[in-house]
Amino acid sequence: MYDIATTVSRVANETYSHTRRIMPEQPWWEHLESSFHKFPDDFELDLRTELTVESTAAGDYLLRTAGAGLLASLALPTSLSPGQLKKDLDNADFYRRKASSGDPTKFFKRPDSSRVVMESSPAGFFRFKPDDGSCELLNFESPFKTVNPALREQYPKRKRNMRAYAQYWSHDDGPRPTICVIHGFMADPYWLNRRFFSLPWFYKQGYDILLYTLPHHGRRQNRLSPFSGHGLFSGGISHINESMAHAVHDFRIFVDYLESRGVNNIGVTGISLGGYTSSLLATAEDRLKFAIPNVPVVSLLDLVLEWFPLNLPLKALLKGSNTSIREARHMLAVHSPLTYQPLLPKDRLMVIAGAGDRLAPPKHARLLWDHWDRCRIHWFPGNHLLHLDQGKYLKEMAAFMQEIGFDRA
Repeated sequence: MYDIATTVSRVANETYSHTRRIMPEQPWWEHLESSFHKFPDDFELDLRTELTVESTAAGDYLLRTAGAGLLASLALPTSLSPGQLKKDLDNADFYRRKASSGDPTKFFKRPDSSRVVMESSPAGFFRFKPDDGSCELLNFESPFKTVNPALREQYPKRKRNMRAYAQYWSHDDGPRPTICVIHGFMADPYWLNRRFFSLPWFYKQGYDILLYTLPHHGRRQNRLSPFSGHGLFSGGISHINESMAHAVHDFRIFVDYLESRGVNNIGVTGISLGGYTSSLLATAEDRLKFAIPNVPVVSLLDLVLEWFPLNLPLKALLKGSNTSIREARHMLAVHSPLTYQPLLPKDRLMVIAGAGDRLAPPKHARLLWDHWDRCRIHWFPGNHLLHLDQGKYLKEMAAFMQEIGFDRA
């Protein structure tokens, strides 16, 4: 059980205090307990707060089961087919070596954006409509090539995925410090993230906003894709690895573009899968002024081992192939934020997590917090989607940006 010195944000001062570190020594995939996915996510709380947390957690269990069933039925059959598994096992050592190096530049290579043509178009009917600025849809043909040469012919065949998109809000008197926002799995609509993160409020504080679309989501998904994000998990382990390299690659081209427009201060936040990507960017992109992952995951394998019924065929596969959890982690560790040291200093990092979150359980946020030398952290009394007292952490984010001087152009 977690040792809590203070209570959740609704009751007290927005922070939990944990005395016991759970981040193991490196390599983390070897030393983290194989049963980590079974670790409890309990907190020592007063009765009223505990009832709030547990009731929101119950909602996440239902949503998690539905999502796991969707992935198990529509993505897993192709991702874990015998032919695909053989290819992934053949490629496993390539990704393991990259992870073992501990050097993010071995996998997240700086893109060459010199020949990228950035295009702009109207942002659509549901766009944000500022009185003192513009809202446009930016896009470019991605020059990304898979890190592993073995996938360079197959990966670009999903042609829609090879065009990157972002919605950009800019003030007329810019350039302004720009907050980049990365959505979660299946949650790419710009209007949804605009409302969830209260982005018009941040815009009125003087910031420009860029909402980045992850690979295989939104306009980047195949036309016959059953749901947004399906393509991320339907191509096997190597495909997942390359998709995360692609996510970081295209984001950095948008950073290049913002700099070309005179933007000096650029920070990133993201939720769920976007929190995972934000954490990765903190290890790969030193031009960022801050990174604030929100309800982040840090190990995809340990996450899905909790997700019934998706975990059942996965556990059977590990057992049938005589692959340990530690070995499987190593295959995916090349894009875990735990594998690399952050390039940003501790005072420019912040983690936001929900005590009742059971889609991205609190133990994942705790691992990242430990790994980041216990940077600023904010716990809220809600689940993955219902962020109770959200206004408090949004105001804390704004105060954090001011403290580090991000609000100065």
